[in-house]
Amino acid sequence: MSGRAQLMWDEAVTGYDFGPGHPMDPVRLGLTMRLVEAFGLDRALDVVSAKSAGASTLRLVHRSDYIDAVRRASADPKSAEASYGLGTEDDPAFAGMHEASALIAGQSVGAAEAVWRGEVRHAVNFAGGLHHAMPGGAAGFCIYNDAALAIARLLELGAERVAYVDVDVHHGDGVQAAFWDDPRVLTVSLHEHPRTLFPQTGWPEETGGTAAEGSAANIALPAGTGDEGWLRAFHAVVPELIEAFAPQVLVTQHGADTHFEDPLAHLAVSLDAQRAVAESCHDLAHRHADGRWVALGGGGYAVVEVVPRSWTHLVAIAAGRPIAPTTEVPEEWRHHVYAKTRQPAPYRMTDGREPHWRDFEGGGYDPADRLDQAILATRRAVYPSHGLLP
Repeated sequence: MSGRAQLMWDEAVTGYDFGPGHPMDPVRLGLTMRLVEAFGLDRALDVVSAKSAGASTLRLVHRSDYIDAVRRASADPKSAEASYGLGTEDDPAFAGMHEASALIAGQSVGAAEAVWRGEVRHAVNFAGGLHHAMPGGAAGFCIYNDAALAIARLLELGAERVAYVDVDVHHGDGVQAAFWDDPRVLTVSLHEHPRTLFPQTGWPEETGGTAAEGSAANIALPAGTGDEGWLRAFHAVVPELIEAFAPQVLVTQHGADTHFEDPLAHLAVSLDAQRAVAESCHDLAHRHADGRWVALGGGGYAVVEVVPRSWTHLVAIAAGRPIAPTTEVPEEWRHHVYAKTRQPAPYRMTDGREPHWRDFEGGGYDPADRLDQAILATRRAVYPSHGLLP
């Protein structure tokens, strides 16, 4: 296996554009890639553009009638069919929608193939992580579910155990649904509680279908959870489940919308904690999956202040060139940001936080604390299926 990492990138992914005023502004992708380049990370890994996902690949997860509906809406946005979730406020139809969505899906599938075949240890597609798309419909800014497609391709190639960890602020519902009855896939989602956020799923009681009990784990966090609680919840559940499941590949989704500046959600996580979780995912891949790690982007709507820095940290970690949080952001990138957006760019790769957390096992459980209640609810629901004590 090559020791190098791979970054999936094609400028055409910025064509995934729902139009002016939509929160999913593709400028976040271009700004991230320019920051990656400003730090010279593009020279520390292989930058690759994979081919778009074809119909046979898309059908690994999506129904043929839905793919046909996306193609029709892509050719004529006015013909978009709301019964497929297209042409809605969340997912407006736009010309070239199929092509842009299939390209992003192809990048994630290509990343999975390269990791499985041993061409690279780690592969990143920060344009991916579109985890809400369902087999038969668009949802939550997502047309094709590239994360589920990458996992499905790994299974097709012979993988017997794939673990998926999703730390986006929204529940990874589309990926969970795709593998609900498949014991070969463990899906773990750490997200804001469904009472207060779309898609209103991801309750701890959702633990997989009858054929795959314990294959889904959901940690539903109270609104307002910050660094300490977020990290405490992650470390109280994710490492033990990954160790017990013993995956051959780890696929992770790193939506940056947990951040306290994100306009669409209610957690209060810093860039520094996001970086810490990316480091932990990297470590889990090496401890339990022979280093096989596919890392994806996801949500994130503070498109200048947060997303580019968060995902550049992710790329740097995968490349084996982690960036110290106190590092200054390159001046050339700050000038580019202003020229592109007329917004000021951040000056450092940190929010000035030093994340820490109390270990759940050794730090004590507070029965009156809503965060600890959420952690324990997940452990009680899913741990017995893996032979673990809650």
